[in-house]
Amino acid sequence: MRILITGACGFVGSSLARELLREPGATRPQVAGIDNLSRAGSETNVGALRRAGVELVHGDLRIAHDLAALGRVDWVIDAAANPSVLAGVDGKFSSRQVVEHNLVGTLNVLEFCKAHKAGFVLLSTSRVYSVEALASLPVEVAGGAFRPSQPAALPPGLSGKGIAEGFSTAAPVSLYGATKLASEQLALEYGVAFGFPVWIDRCGVLAGAGQFGRADQGIFSHWIHSWRAGRPLRYIGFGGYGHQVRDCLHPRDLAPLLVAQMRDPARKVPRVLNVGGGVENSMSLTNLSHWCEQRFGKRTVGADPEPRVYDAPWVVMDSTRLQAAWDWHVRTPIASVLEEIAGHAEQNPRWLELVG
Repeated sequence: MRILITGACGFVGSSLARELLREPGATRPQVAGIDNLSRAGSETNVGALRRAGVELVHGDLRIAHDLAALGRVDWVIDAAANPSVLAGVDGKFSSRQVVEHNLVGTLNVLEFCKAHKAGFVLLSTSRVYSVEALASLPVEVAGGAFRPSQPAALPPGLSGKGIAEGFSTAAPVSLYGATKLASEQLALEYGVAFGFPVWIDRCGVLAGAGQFGRADQGIFSHWIHSWRAGRPLRYIGFGGYGHQVRDCLHPRDLAPLLVAQMRDPARKVPRVLNVGGGVENSMSLTNLSHWCEQRFGKRTVGADPEPRVYDAPWVVMDSTRLQAAWDWHVRTPIASVLEEIAGHAEQNPRWLELVG
């Protein structure tokens, strides 16, 4: 089996490539990758991926010809995106660039799959869920972290286990979320219209060593690297207390699911599934600061109580449907993820400068 990973030099793409190449000899796939290397830090993965056996191509998904040059594959894992919830509104990228990267790129990949009858796995996001609905959740503070309160008042698709697939996807979801939601629908339609299998995995926060660590994309990595380096940190919004909660998942826990999906493309289970760390692998910023304090020593964290667009108090993925469909479970506890990032921060003290 030959697999193409888009965004192969990003944190998630490169992590998945390495995991796929660890498959036992008889089942080990050929892995190809494409990346435009526009993201600061992505070039650091090029040499290691090639040495591991990845057929790596420098190309841009917005240019259909770059994909055509890759040759036939059996599956595409789409890990390419501008993954910032603030993309297109923070002045770093234009709104057009976000749509071109995240939606036009998906369109070109789907045309590529159509031409080769290749299966398609889209790594989507928890950010397809309605910001307005998330921001209005009734929450309370317990142990320095938000948690849902008033169970009887929770909206459909939300419980103490987290956000399920039935939760609202009504706008606003951010430009990033909108492009991923549109990509999901487009992928499902292409799969039915042109007869190739499609799986859509809505991922929570993916985290681990080597993540590029921007605050709006990899908060766990950003916080730990910044804490160790003595860089300024602030609790933004929600009163400036750092009670907002996210769950995290290591990409190596995602890899077995993707392998199972590619090996059993006709399984009669839902095509759109949440993949996240869940409540057990979740943490507030305040709790993360306590962890960093124990690991690196004390420091002061600033506070900016003003709310910020697209922020939500509690974003935890409920993967119950996925667990039932694929017998999948989280293998890497959050403590191990954080320690892995901390070790990487110690070994790479200039990492935040390197990755911009």
